[in-house]
Amino acid sequence: MPVSDRVVNLNALPTEQVQSLLSALSDVIFLTDASGHIQDIQVSGRELQRLNLTEWTGKNLSDVSTLDSLEKIRQLFVPPKAGTPNAWRHVNLLGPGETDVPLQVMSVAFAENTQFWLFGRDLSGVSQMQRRLVDAHQSMERDYLRLRHMEARYRLLFESVADPMFVVDVAQRRVMEANHAAQSVLKDAVKRLPGSDIAQCFEPASRDSVDALLRSSQASGRMETARVRPFKADADCQLHASVFVQEGGPQFLLRLQPMDSQRGGQTGTGAGSDWFSNALENAPIGFIVTNRSGLIKAGNAEICAMLGLSTSSQLVDKNLEDYLARGSVDWGVLLNNLRQSRILRGFATELRSVAGVQLAVDMAAVTLVADELTYGFFIRDIRLGGGREKSATSGMADSVEQLSQLVGRMPMKDIVGETSTMIERMCIQAALELTHNNRASAAEMLGLSRQSLYVKLHRYGMVSEADSE
Repeated sequence: MPVSDRVVNLNALPTEQVQSLLSALSDVIFLTDASGHIQDIQVSGRELQRLNLTEWTGKNLSDVSTLDSLEKIRQLFVPPKAGTPNAWRHVNLLGPGETDVPLQVMSVAFAENTQFWLFGRDLSGVSQMQRRLVDAHQSMERDYLRLRHMEARYRLLFESVADPMFVVDVAQRRVMEANHAAQSVLKDAVKRLPGSDIAQCFEPASRDSVDALLRSSQASGRMETARVRPFKADADCQLHASVFVQEGGPQFLLRLQPMDSQRGGQTGTGAGSDWFSNALENAPIGFIVTNRSGLIKAGNAEICAMLGLSTSSQLVDKNLEDYLARGSVDWGVLLNNLRQSRILRGFATELRSVAGVQLAVDMAAVTLVADELTYGFFIRDIRLGGGREKSATSGMADSVEQLSQLVGRMPMKDIVGETSTMIERMCIQAALELTHNNRASAAEMLGLSRQSLYVKLHRYGMVSEADSE
């Protein structure tokens, strides 16, 4: 007899082994009659055992199936034609608590088609994978749609900007994208900007400046600015360059801005505005503009020299508080004075350069009127003029003259004690004046606790009886 015609003799197996074999081949076994009423259930699948499917005993299989599986359930009880093997069918049943139970079921008829054995395989794992696949596909569709919308907004914004804009590849220095304004301004440079060398868009005399600007922006990672002249243009423009990373590589974003459009918020136009800006930029006194939080928006060359910086772009978005020797204490005093009077004069303090060197300066400040509240600070190095030093030490000079008269009348030890007391009193008085009699800020400025400051105020008679009460 050929091997393919051999039939396994299950009668030779003990009943327990036959039962184990059936449990291994299927996760659930239903014993039903010809109409589908469940007479017995045997569950061997681990996941199905948690659902307590034995509650189905006595019910009709059609009553616990979903609508889309009713026809498949009916076909399970139709005996196959002679010579046709039994077919597996995918049905969905409703478990306890409306839990979806997907099964792959095959029926076997016994006792002249009056009794049926239904062998089911649990498909919940496959069903979960299918749901995850569908969810992943829908998530990809949503991400793709969101990306399309973002690209559309970017295109609209890029084309609506009035200034010429370029996206330039860092490695090859070739224009990848350019808006309509850039194409209009540089129509004589090249016929089509995308793909052309960015240097061709500027006059030969400005190409070295463009190259230096791109290298500086790439090295610092910040926006840098240079004065250049576009190809066949009549006037110079400001070229702003910044670096961003996209599609795995760095790219330049360039913006070309006419010189006269940068100072639209200033009073005056044309040459008068240029004179005013040049005066601030080249003034022999430091000038800084900050917002209400102290973040620096602009600075001139003199303040950069004081702080040991090479370009003003290194100041932008840094906090002025970081460069003050007393940090938050000085900034709090400056801010309180500006909020009260909008103008501050003669504030003596020290700046701390990037190298850690402290520089004695005299500061004046003014509140600027704009769309955003900003402050302008004028900072002068008091070493360059003796007027401030003289006024700052004039009170000390008078006291020294009085102390010199005590020589010969008192021991030097007592004179030194009087000197330290005088200096301590003068420091407390100066701190109270700077902070507008705010004792908490004065104590912080002097490095004292509030209680220690109160003790010294009582010692020197600098507090009234009403305050002490």
